Amino acid sequence: MLEQVRLIDYQVIEQMDNTNQVPEGVRFIRAPEVWEKSRGRNQTIAVLDTGCADHKDLRNNITGGRNFTNDDNGNTEIYTDYNGHGTHVAGTIAATEDGDGIAGVAPEAQLLIVKVLDENGSGQYDWIIQGIQYAVEQEVDMISMSLGGPEDVPELHEAIKTAVHEHNIPVVCAAGNEGDGDHETKELAYPGSYNEVISVGAIDLERNSSDFSNSNKQVDLVAPGEQITSTYLDGKYATLNGTSMAAPHITGSLALIKSIENENFGRNLTEAELYAQLIKRTVPLGFSPKVEGNGVIFLPLLDYIQDVYRELNIQLKNPSSN
Repeated sequence: MLEQVRLIDYQVIEQMDNTNQVPEGVRFIRAPEVWEKSRGRNQTIAVLDTGCADHKDLRNNITGGRNFTNDDNGNTEIYTDYNGHGTHVAGTIAATEDGDGIAGVAPEAQLLIVKVLDENGSGQYDWIIQGIQYAVEQEVDMISMSLGGPEDVPELHEAIKTAVHEHNIPVVCAAGNEGDGDHETKELAYPGSYNEVISVGAIDLERNSSDFSNSNKQVDLVAPGEQITSTYLDGKYATLNGTSMAAPHITGSLALIKSIENENFGRNLTEAELYAQLIKRTVPLGFSPKVEGNGVIFLPLLDYIQDVYRELNIQLKNPSSN
């Protein structure tokens, strides 16, 4: 299988040597408001991308990885990022929150770096499939893929269905950046358009839909995808635009939600149950469902609802199921 898959196009807005912030995207979805309940500890996320560079904000959260590309002569043990995209995605998911640099959505989650795209941001579908299979073998909690292509490859679809249905591993994918700002038109990219994945579109920090974000019936929800600052090459930081930047906000959110809800329920939730818990934490923005799906992620939403009921002196019998 020699077909090529690529990074979903993205735009580099700015690079910087240093920063000290909880990025606006992380604050936008109110992740810090749930860190008292969970920071994603004991959740392992497979990041299928261009690898990851050595960066102080990520070093403590990377548990290992594997290279499936031809970079470094195909050495499977070297999963270094020479592109920057994978490092940026990893930082949004789980950069350490220590008051220096940036913080990710789930700052204590663990990252399994699965390099399936080379330094040019391209790769073979076989690499992606092998990467998914490897992540499943490692028993990760979720998979993040900010990549795509125009072809519906049955073998890729089967690998995703195996991860989701047989192993209860949520697969989060960027919806794609071929959008034209018109919800009446349909833009499809794979794997983001498979029904089994959680397809993430982009909005800006003013809650406007991003014109570049794909619109179709498979979009599940949206997250910030413009002016997103995260970790980058050479220990630096960069601000990027794209649905590639929106998807890791959702992956990190799932790590927090799974940790919180597994404790609430006293068991491991299924993929379908986790998806339901994720969608319960969305707020519609008023755009077409083809653009925003169920709406934008708002992590403390259930806590806000419970507070309203407490003020009305109404006790919910089971707040996690309403």
